[in-house]
Amino acid sequence: MPSSAGFTRRQAMTTSAALAVAALSTPSAAQAAARSAGSAASASALDVVADMQPGWNLGNTFEAIGADETAWGNPRVTRAFFRRLKAQGFRSIRIPVTWGQHEGPAPAYTLDPVFLARIKEVVDWALADGFHVLINMHGDAWQWVLNMPAQHDAVLAQYTATWQQIAATFRDESRRLLFESVNEPFFSGSSGDEQNAVLMNELNTTFHSVVRATGGGNADRLLVMPTLGDTPDQAKIDSLLATFAALDDPNLVASVHYYSFWPFSVNLAGYTTFNAATQQDLTDTFDLVHKAFVTNGIPAVVGEYGLLGWDSGPGTVEEGETLKYLEYLGHYARYRGLTTMLWDNGSRFNRRTMQWNDPSLYAQIRSSWTGRSGTASTDQLFVPKGRTPADATITLNLNGTRLTRVDVGTRHLIRGVDYTLSGSTLTIAAATLGRLTASQAHGTNAVLSLRFTDGTPWAVNVITYDKPVLTSAMGTTASLVIPTAFNGDKLATMEAVYADGSPAGPQSWTTYKQFNVAFTPDYTAGTITLPTAFFSDVTDGAAVTLTFYFWSGTRLTYTLTRSGTAVTGTSA
Repeated sequence: MPSSAGFTRRQAMTTSAALAVAALSTPSAAQAAARSAGSAASASALDVVADMQPGWNLGNTFEAIGADETAWGNPRVTRAFFRRLKAQGFRSIRIPVTWGQHEGPAPAYTLDPVFLARIKEVVDWALADGFHVLINMHGDAWQWVLNMPAQHDAVLAQYTATWQQIAATFRDESRRLLFESVNEPFFSGSSGDEQNAVLMNELNTTFHSVVRATGGGNADRLLVMPTLGDTPDQAKIDSLLATFAALDDPNLVASVHYYSFWPFSVNLAGYTTFNAATQQDLTDTFDLVHKAFVTNGIPAVVGEYGLLGWDSGPGTVEEGETLKYLEYLGHYARYRGLTTMLWDNGSRFNRRTMQWNDPSLYAQIRSSWTGRSGTASTDQLFVPKGRTPADATITLNLNGTRLTRVDVGTRHLIRGVDYTLSGSTLTIAAATLGRLTASQAHGTNAVLSLRFTDGTPWAVNVITYDKPVLTSAMGTTASLVIPTAFNGDKLATMEAVYADGSPAGPQSWTTYKQFNVAFTPDYTAGTITLPTAFFSDVTDGAAVTLTFYFWSGTRLTYTLTRSGTAVTGTSA
């Protein structure tokens, strides 16, 4: 689950320090041992995990900290909801569970029977509806498991007692139920990489021995084990491979999480688009997981995927760039034989209306499960208000498809008149754009639907705009609200520098600030707000130049001056 601690851990996914795991095995020895063990891997384990594709997370529910499953804003889970979810095409559900708040004291750590019965009820519903189900130990990772370096015996005792009770409760369930040892584990106050590797190995092996000892269906139940932090870097993967090799069990599954290249995932450091670097991060990560596990006969799940920016607020990652990311992720996961499980905290598939909050997002995800879709360099065409439009070109990403037509609503545009196509370059005629923007109303006046031979159509918004206008303002370091006439345009990112050109504000390693954290646009209210999170890292008495980058290509500068807690903003 994304959290403030999770942000730090996921940053490590993009930096991938070379971690020592000598206490378990050298990387080369771990790889060799895993290959040997993997050769005996059960084909049925691979088949089960393949049959779990695609998967979905019941997030912010049973892992919620509070009175019950509604504590984080979601309604109680119903059988009807699962049936509706099944109709969306999902084949597996990951049910995150936080157990510690429902346990009695040491040494028994007795689980609340009412809570345990509720988990079993929901699991049984999902199994009866044909889902594969994965239950785990979730929020416990950052509540008490992290204390293992200083409280080793106490943590291990609670961990053991918890899994003994879970395993006993679900002992006779279908093999379509999987257990996951712990979610995104990390350790507070450890001596470093070597101890982290040893403790991670101890958690996974304890989990394995406890579950297997209960017998029954647990004798060969698929057991999912994560890398440290569920992070897909080489050293952490080598450590998990060493654990798998030592356990020599054909019914083990590897788990990692993927929320994209971190700057793109939160719109930071100028990564506003799904560019080559962002795509390469995904490719390299899935290649690594495939090579380490799948080629050695070990099933692998991407137990959570999405974008961290989804939790920051609307518009953090632009819609078309999000769709390109999801299209490519689904395609490349299929290519590399990875089962993916969408993280949904309730904001993707609405659990009250049982509808997708963003149908285009769902359509793109679903299409990627079986094939590829054509996309394009942009989903926005900006036409200046009050001026005769010029021809507009868009570069198509055909992804093995072919453009068949361009529609506006129910009307087909005429090729050779309304648009032309040369290779992967689509040109929309000036006269067509003039006709589509005849109302001259700011904002989207028409939506082009690009239809391809396969996959979901690509929408292009035809937008009428004027140059945005920023107004001078006064505020404090708690909040500066800049009146803004967006005039149909939308904000892509913001840059902040001191007079010498050095970065101002948070994330001092980059001049480009984080969307919906260091600044937030409100298109309805006509404002851009700079909160405390921005000013807490601005030098008192210094002048700061802001540059606002809009999707139309417009750039506007704005000057800030801080004096104590007072802030003055001046438009250029």
